Amino acid sequence: MPSYEAILSATASLTASVLLLRTIANDFIPESIKDRLFLHLHKISSSLSSQLTVVIEESDGLTANQVFHAANVYLGEKLSSSTPRIKVKKPEKEKGLQVTTDKNQEMVDVFKGVKLKWVLLSTSRNHMLKKNNKNGVLKEEIRYFELSFHKKNREMVLGSYLPYLLQKAKEIKEMNKTLKLHTVDYNGTDYWGSINLDHPASFDTMAMDPAVKTALIEDLDRFSRRGEFYRRVGKAWKRGYLLYGPPGTGKSSLVAAMANYLKFDVYDLDLKEIQCNSDLRRLLIGTGNGSIIVIEDIDTSLDSAEDDKVCINNEISLKIYWLI
Repeated sequence: MPSYEAILSATASLTASVLLLRTIANDFIPESIKDRLFLHLHKISSSLSSQLTVVIEESDGLTANQVFHAANVYLGEKLSSSTPRIKVKKPEKEKGLQVTTDKNQEMVDVFKGVKLKWVLLSTSRNHMLKKNNKNGVLKEEIRYFELSFHKKNREMVLGSYLPYLLQKAKEIKEMNKTLKLHTVDYNGTDYWGSINLDHPASFDTMAMDPAVKTALIEDLDRFSRRGEFYRRVGKAWKRGYLLYGPPGTGKSSLVAAMANYLKFDVYDLDLKEIQCNSDLRRLLIGTGNGSIIVIEDIDTSLDSAEDDKVCINNEISLKIYWLI
C-alpha cells in the first residue's frame, strides 16, 4: 500500500500538471478550439453518468425560447462570488446593469433538495451567402443551456422546477423593468418605437376624488388578479376606461399613474393616422402583454373617418377605449 508521502507527492504532481495544462490552454489554444474541446469533454462525461441532460436552445430558428431567456435572467440573479466569469451589460435605455453567466461556466442550483447543474454552451453554424455574384460565409452562433440532474428527478424538474424558474424570471424582470412609452413612427416604419417612460405621477400624487381613486385602484387590482378567470370563461383579458375632459385636467398624468402602479408599458395610438382595419390589427398585434393602449381624441377620429370614408367599422369603434 502506498505511503501517505507517496500519495501526497502524486497528488501534488497531478495538480501541478493540471494547472500547467490549463495555463497552456488559456495562453495558446484559440477560443474556438477551446469551446469545441469543452463541448466534446462535456458530452463524454454526460454519456458516462447517471445524469439526464436537458438541452434548452435559445431559439428554434423562428421564435425565441422563453425557457432559455428565463434561465438567463434567473441564473443571473443566482451567480455567486465564486463564479469565475460573468457577463455584464447596460442597454442604453435601461436603468440598471444586466448580469448573466458566461459561456462554459457551470452553476449549481438547488430545488427541493435536488442539485441541478447548469452550463451555457455555444456552437457555430455556417451559412452560405451570395451577393453581387460573390459567395460568402456567414457564421452564426448557436447558444443553448444544458441542465443536468439525476434521471430519477425528471418529472420533478419538468413539472415543478422549470415552471418555478419561469415564474421567478418573470418576477425578476418585473422588478427590474424600465417602463416604455411606445409611439408609431408614421413618417418612417409605420410601426412602434419606444422611449423610457420617466413620469413621476402616482396615485399618491394624483389630485382626484378620494372615493373615485379608491374605486379605480380596487378595480385595477381586481383586474390584475383575474387572469385565470378570463382564460377559463374564454374572454380576452382586457379592461376599458373612457377618460374625457379639456386639456390640462390630468388625463395624461392618470395614464402615467396607472402605468407606474401596474408596471405596464404604454402604447399611444392615433386613429387619425390609421387607414384601415389591417393597419390597426398589425399595430395591436405588435403590443406586448401587460400594457396600456391609449387611443386619443376618439371623437375627432370618428368624424374624420366618416368624412374620409376610411375603412373603420363598428367592430373597431367598440374597441375605442382604454385597453389594459
